[in-house]
Amino acid sequence: MKRALCTWVVAAATTAAPAFAHPVPFSYLDLRVQATTIEGTLTAHIFDIGHDLGIDPAERLLDPVVASQQATALSGLLLPRLVVSADGLPLAPLASRRVDVVRDGQSLRLHFSYRLATAPGTIGVTGALFPYDPSHRTFLNLYENEAGQDVLTQAILDRGRDRVDYFPATRQGTLSVAERFVPAGIGHILAGPDNLVFLLGLLLLGGTLWQFAAIVTTFTLAHGVTLSLAAFNLVSPPTRIIEPAIALGIVYLGADNLLIRGGRDVRIWIAAGFGLMHGFGYASVVRDLSLPTRTLAWALVSVNVGVELGQLLVVTVAAAALARLRSHSDVLGRQLAFAGSVVVMAAGAFWFIQRVFFPGGLSQG
Repeated sequence: MKRALCTWVVAAATTAAPAFAHPVPFSYLDLRVQATTIEGTLTAHIFDIGHDLGIDPAERLLDPVVASQQATALSGLLLPRLVVSADGLPLAPLASRRVDVVRDGQSLRLHFSYRLATAPGTIGVTGALFPYDPSHRTFLNLYENEAGQDVLTQAILDRGRDRVDYFPATRQGTLSVAERFVPAGIGHILAGPDNLVFLLGLLLLGGTLWQFAAIVTTFTLAHGVTLSLAAFNLVSPPTRIIEPAIALGIVYLGADNLLIRGGRDVRIWIAAGFGLMHGFGYASVVRDLSLPTRTLAWALVSVNVGVELGQLLVVTVAAAALARLRSHSDVLGRQLAFAGSVVVMAAGAFWFIQRVFFPGGLSQG
């Protein structure tokens, strides 16, 4: 859908070019990732080029002779504003001094390249090509040859998002995905107060290490299912429903702790339900990265590995502390379970009210 919309916008804007003074505040950047080089072309409208180079009227640039004369100036103008990096290190552009006139689009196309010393794990593209125009956008097409065919990744650089990261289909790229998203999964657990309250609520009744491990893994698997469904846009419930539902899940956990009274332990099922809801809640973070399908799959695996590690860290520390308290006094352990469950319910109720009546007022995990 995004690609179709992007193509439609570009086509409509190009078709309308002659009708307005500045009809297309867009540039088009194509990058082809090869074994030792990145070949690039940048197509920009003569209106923007003329403005920044002080050429009036800008239509003079449609003369191939004038365009050729401006090749050095054009390279000096645009290439410093476009930063392509490999593993965080900026690459030096090699301009070919070749400029093509695109009459139908009233544009000039600049050719350039970058040399790669080694196969990168991450390619970063940052660009604010025409800062004078806050509405200007750069449509990025990034190609990589996989199994004998070009695989296309598309993105848009604009005032709200001036950087795109790409992970090549190589071993280095896969490792870079893991290096970025495993810590993201750990941070997702540790930085979310609702995650921590829920985990502590699961521990209040005690249990064996294997019980806790099963509960945590069940949460992770359920979280991974809905995170994947939502990230691939297969199922995507609205946030206004998911976030209050997550809060109600916390309330339910606290109430179940108070009412269980030696009955059947259903914490593993509560963890599964909470994981399903929380996967939907986190999907927008991954989806906003606009990752290609292959990279998205590895990112989802890495996030869930991080989620599992983050939960195991919390459970190991908290369960050990609670077990130590219970070893001194069973009465103290029961009092702690009661008081903690009341706090869990109160926190969940607070978040439910805030997310229903004051959405956006709470930092969520």
